Amino acid sequence: MLAGRRILLIIGGGIAAYKALELIRLLRTEGASVVPVLTRAGAEFVTPLSVSALAGEKVFQDLFDLTDEAEMGHIQLSRAADLVVVAPATANLMARLAAGLAPDLASTLLLATDKPVLMAPAMNVRMWEHPATRRNCTTLAADGVRFIGPDSGPMACGEFGPGRMAEPPAIRDAIAATLGDGPLTGRHVLVTSGPTHEPIDPVRYIANRSSGAQGAALAAALRDLGARVTFVTGPATVPPPSGVEVVRVETAAEMLEAVQARLPVDAAVFAAAVADWRVRSAAGQKIKKGSAGPPVLEMAENPDILATVAHMTDGRPGLVVGFAAETEHVVDHATAKRARKGCDWIVANDVSADTGIMGGAENAVTLITGEGAETWPRLPKPEVARRLALRLAEALSAPR
Repeated sequence: MLAGRRILLIIGGGIAAYKALELIRLLRTEGASVVPVLTRAGAEFVTPLSVSALAGEKVFQDLFDLTDEAEMGHIQLSRAADLVVVAPATANLMARLAAGLAPDLASTLLLATDKPVLMAPAMNVRMWEHPATRRNCTTLAADGVRFIGPDSGPMACGEFGPGRMAEPPAIRDAIAATLGDGPLTGRHVLVTSGPTHEPIDPVRYIANRSSGAQGAALAAALRDLGARVTFVTGPATVPPPSGVEVVRVETAAEMLEAVQARLPVDAAVFAAAVADWRVRSAAGQKIKKGSAGPPVLEMAENPDILATVAHMTDGRPGLVVGFAAETEHVVDHATAKRARKGCDWIVANDVSADTGIMGGAENAVTLITGEGAETWPRLPKPEVARRLALRLAEALSAPR
């Protein structure tokens, strides 16, 4: 699957660096060549000798190596690879790239490369959840950097939560998908995301607190598995991922029209938080306060995008997935919604105010299918997206 591919592997500093040795072994078993770059901090956890022995290549460590730099070796390194992988990607390495800093060989290579970059973050849970790290992740994703993980679980520091580096087999699969050999290669998937804005007048609208983070993460995960992704998004605060077709809409009616115009597709995932109602007749001018008191707004029901597509008799996607944002009786309400809407799967989550999920960095979902309900642990939204994308790929490849 990876035969003949050339991977530039940057090994950052952290206890997870030991997993990079197993990753090198897996990649070489698949027929890929691995050119290792070991940071100074990474060398505190794994030795250059170990890395070189497994890779069968020289280990690069210093930016100002006169032998290599006489021919601008850092430029050659960054351009000769098919893919640059950073594993582990520390908070420091991510921050440097997000800020455009290049004080060492690893960060210089990341700035100089014209190839795709895949990062496998690994750090303490508090570092991963820090607002600065979250901002850096958003910046890097907008720049086209792809991510695998982090996983959630116990850490070497004794804490528990998101921040563990993804396991080497998962990183290997992500590498294959990034290089176009993913399980969704040749498939077309449509994803809706974000809120909709339903106008009251030219300056006011009805909306909700959705940031679009989960939908954007899902589109990126599907892209990383090789899919051609059409991303229909309302006015979200989280930017869309690179490498997908982006269709921007405002209202539920516009979203339905955009979806229908882009069918047929192999699968459709409706992650958007579409407003259920709109004002029947939005005012053409700003509504002013007056002696008559607050205006009376006559409401009308918006079109049901999920049900419309799920009940299509001609051109229905092979897999239709909806989302259910609930505040009580989550599984019961979502199970009933799946039956009522006619979709194949429902991804249910509790968006009560105290969960911090709506607009937050994490999600806790239950996947409801015809076989039953499967509850996942609370995870970073990119990891929820990765798991859902893998399940979708598995379903599309299963014989019917």
